[in-house]
Amino acid sequence: MTGGAGIEYTGVRDLRGPLLFVEGVSGVGWDEFATIALDSGGRRHGLVLEVDRDVAVVQVLQGTSGMNRSGTRVVFSGTPLRIPVGTGWLGRVCDGRGEPADGGPPVLGGSYADVGGAPINPVRREPPNEAVLTGVSAVDVLTTLVRGQKLPVFSAAGLPHLELAVQIAAQATCAGEPFAVVFAGMGLTHTDAAFVRDGLAARSAARELVLFLNTADDPVIERLLTPRLALTVAEHLAFAVGRHVLVVMTDMTAYSEALREVSAARGEIPARRAYPGYLYSDLASLYERCGRIRGRPGSVTVLPVLTMPAGDITHPVPDLTGYITEGQIVLSGDVQAAGTYPPVDPLASLSRLMRKGTGAGRTRADHPAVAAQLIAALARSRQVRELADLIGRSALSPTDLRHLELEDVFRHRFLEQGTAEDRSLGDSLDRAWEVLLTLPRSQLGMLPADLLDAHAPPRETAR
Repeated sequence: MTGGAGIEYTGVRDLRGPLLFVEGVSGVGWDEFATIALDSGGRRHGLVLEVDRDVAVVQVLQGTSGMNRSGTRVVFSGTPLRIPVGTGWLGRVCDGRGEPADGGPPVLGGSYADVGGAPINPVRREPPNEAVLTGVSAVDVLTTLVRGQKLPVFSAAGLPHLELAVQIAAQATCAGEPFAVVFAGMGLTHTDAAFVRDGLAARSAARELVLFLNTADDPVIERLLTPRLALTVAEHLAFAVGRHVLVVMTDMTAYSEALREVSAARGEIPARRAYPGYLYSDLASLYERCGRIRGRPGSVTVLPVLTMPAGDITHPVPDLTGYITEGQIVLSGDVQAAGTYPPVDPLASLSRLMRKGTGAGRTRADHPAVAAQLIAALARSRQVRELADLIGRSALSPTDLRHLELEDVFRHRFLEQGTAEDRSLGDSLDRAWEVLLTLPRSQLGMLPADLLDAHAPPRETAR
């Protein structure tokens, strides 16, 4: 048959995993949207992954289970997948394809946008310089999230990364400016999906949340669409409506495994650990959609969450994510074993844009100095603890013992926090000062004298 939009093709050559191979096509392009009619009368939808001569490879969003080669008819739309965009998404709960999962009507909008999207032109990017406050002390003080930043959470199986992601999504604010959260869950169990819905119910009721939930028993191909839907909705809310939008995506390892499965079905030559060679560019096509655009209101900030298989930070997913993003928040099994939530390892975590979004006029004038001094003190405390394991506490100096005390105070007074505890930045910084003043003034050389005079008690000031 000769090609063109609206022409029905019946030449299904093969069904392989989530892929459908159609031969005899003409005029069909990459990323084109397709409607698939089954011999049973049902309909499914797909996207064109590749066109080789007259054969189109279509990824079927609902999977190919129950489909037959004979009787299947495919119609290509002639355009990429587009969805309605607008404030109608706020307060809605949808599945990974954007279909309502809350019993409501389909989401409508005044305009449509391509789901594929595109990274922001670097020439038009506005440098990030204002904070997104999460209400979590370890994040707000030590690894501050900045508007327009991409800051991943590196975790491992058994650690409460989903709890932390939900807490941040529920509590995050932008200094009273219009704000929204788009939460994309991928490969979740039904228990986890219910936990996310319950934890974010208040924000959803306030029409400050868009929720996309792809569960583990949904078609694997849907997992590749979920974050793209979330980012497309977020971009319109930010750059057209004028909101500051936080996009939380969990779990990017589940997304990457779905990409690997589709790559294997296509018969592509695998790269490291059987992931496709384009894993880096595919992840970058998602992460680079965040930022601020010069002359436009709003911003898109991305918080991807990923689990490191066996806790291996050199695994391809965290390794490549680290190259693309601007820092990381690392969760630690050792901190979790001590009974502390959130189990953040402050010495393995960093935010490369933190200094651009903190300080006088942004957070608090003492913030950058306090954060730097606290990290330095914790590094010294860890060295002292290792030394104590070798030679015993009795051989340590009084100053060394104060560093050991600081580590305990840090964990109990600063790091430890309830899963629903929303701390103000002022409270978090005051707690940081309380931790630092465990040490004598001579050990706080990174803090200016005027700050020490203002915060240290009289007996410490006199030293």
